[in-house]
Amino acid sequence: MAAADDTVTVWAMTGERGAGTPVAAGDLVVQRVRFTDDATLERYFNADDPVPDDLVLVRAVGEGELLARSAVGPADEEAMLRVPLEVDPNRVPPDVTAGSVVDVWLTDGSQPGTDKADGPALSGVTVVAAPAYDDTFAVTGARQLVVAVDDDRAAQFELLLGTLQDPVIRILERS
Repeated sequence: MAAADDTVTVWAMTGERGAGTPVAAGDLVVQRVRFTDDATLERYFNADDPVPDDLVLVRAVGEGELLARSAVGPADEEAMLRVPLEVDPNRVPPDVTAGSVVDVWLTDGSQPGTDKADGPALSGVTVVAAPAYDDTFAVTGARQLVVAVDDDRAAQFELLLGTLQDPVIRILERS
């Protein structure tokens, strides 16, 4: 009878999160799983133990995904830049908040119908700050979002942004 329940408990994510997001207790839920060997179990965080406080995600993880040790790293190793974006409120879903994972698309407003990229300028980035439009003093009528981006992608984004006469930013939320 003792072998009837061979499941173990591991930590799983409560929602989708992007690279650079700190791992917080509120982002985790206990999931019961059955592994065929102990080596597989070692790849994940056992829910009998607390997850260390100083970890950040080094890649995007999905809702319900088991928290793999390979998906996290020490907070000091994954330094991310906080990139502010000024977005027309009609070009960002209203439910985008801190922790949302989004794609950032760019077009040139001075040349409608042109797109400088084959895909998003930034893909799968985490929103780290998203004050509600009503909570800002946006004289321009824009909403500010701040996303976490590694150094290389931030540099590429800034170069692309610099090529546009009238950049238009559109935010697409991943679900």
